[in-house]
Amino acid sequence: MIPIILLTKRKEKDEAERLLKEEKWGEKVCCKRTLQEKAGKITKFGLFLQYFILEIIKLVEKRTFYLLYRILISKMGNIIGGLFHRPQVERRPMLRTQRSIRQPGADPKRKLLTKKYALIPDNYTSLEQVTAALGELGLESSNLIVGIDFTKSNEWTGKRSFNNQSLHTIGNRPNPYEQAITIVGKALAPFDEDNLIPCFGFGDSTTHDKYVFSFHPDNSPCQGFEEVLACYRKIVPHLILAGPTSFAPIVEAAVDIVERTGGQYHVLVIIADGQVTRSINTSAGELSPQEKNTIDAIVMASSYPLSIVLVGVGDGPWEDMQKFDDKIPARDFDNFQFVNFTSIMTRNISQEQKEAAFALAALMEIPIQYKAAVELGILGRATGGGGRRVVIFPPPIPHAQRQQSLRGAPEPVQSASDESNQVCPICLTNTKDLAFGCGHMCCRECGEHLSRCPICRNAITSRLRLYTG
Repeated sequence: MIPIILLTKRKEKDEAERLLKEEKWGEKVCCKRTLQEKAGKITKFGLFLQYFILEIIKLVEKRTFYLLYRILISKMGNIIGGLFHRPQVERRPMLRTQRSIRQPGADPKRKLLTKKYALIPDNYTSLEQVTAALGELGLESSNLIVGIDFTKSNEWTGKRSFNNQSLHTIGNRPNPYEQAITIVGKALAPFDEDNLIPCFGFGDSTTHDKYVFSFHPDNSPCQGFEEVLACYRKIVPHLILAGPTSFAPIVEAAVDIVERTGGQYHVLVIIADGQVTRSINTSAGELSPQEKNTIDAIVMASSYPLSIVLVGVGDGPWEDMQKFDDKIPARDFDNFQFVNFTSIMTRNISQEQKEAAFALAALMEIPIQYKAAVELGILGRATGGGGRRVVIFPPPIPHAQRQQSLRGAPEPVQSASDESNQVCPICLTNTKDLAFGCGHMCCRECGEHLSRCPICRNAITSRLRLYTG
């Protein structure tokens, strides 16, 4: 009886254990299926999320590329734009009505050229290299213009370099200006096309920092540097040195000549004893009126085929002049070069080597400046500018000598040329309609601001307006 009961209980126990195992296995199967279903859902969601993220990345990449493309187009202009779009038609730059002939920023191509020639380095080590470069560029000849500084500082800037004498002292020994004129003539005359050299003075008691005077009464050019030197020696004894120093009038006079010659290439050589006047009242971050006018004139001149070479004579100082380029804002090209004549002439080398060194320094930037004028399209372009920017006075001649020349002159012959006598002797354009107390006449526009008569140099005490019927 007992074994049967034990067997029955054992079977029940085994059955119970079997059922328990089946129940747990079922739970495992159910759990595994649940996990698989959940994993499947997660996988589908992951695929969708991955696809969504990829689409967003594509959109972002497209948008970024588009923005980058637009930025490059706006910055690089026609260069990058030409790779994707039809090239834009180049517009001719607008003309200014006053100081410059071009509006800045009107032509992207011009902007690139302006940036290219913003600073012209010294690339040559010998005069032969410069001459060869000029020949390669097609510049076998040019036209020279000379300006001489007659400001009062010439009286004391020769203390060390000229035995404490005025730099304009005329004597047995050539003064620094005579030396500079002679050496400039030797160096630059071979590049002058017709040997006709317009010469002007500035900074004396009649021109100050506003006007210039010509070396000839009829404003005709000198024939060669020999005549430049002869006229200089005749003029100096009759001058009263004054000031302040400004290079604006001589630069503007040179631009007038370039305009009248139809845009021919010119080189303006300014021989001066010092830098532009800067008052002690001018703060460090400001410009004096003379500095501002000079800078404006140089910027304006960069729209013309004109190179400016400043030759410094005397003791200086020249620190500011050597850094003068840094003060000049954006120009069409770097058109200004400073040469320290005194520094070159005091070197311990032979006279021939000094003259060669000076010629190299003066002509160093001319080839690249000429190339800039060609590429910018300003060479040989007639601008149609008719009015003068600066009044040109006749040279100072003693009153007695003037009267003697007038008494010895023959009686004028009446002819059709008498009409020219009615034209203002200053601007050579307007009719004479203003008379001074001395009897000489000019137009009202030119004579309105004069303090001395441009003919006899007497002080103007009265003005009379003339009316013609």
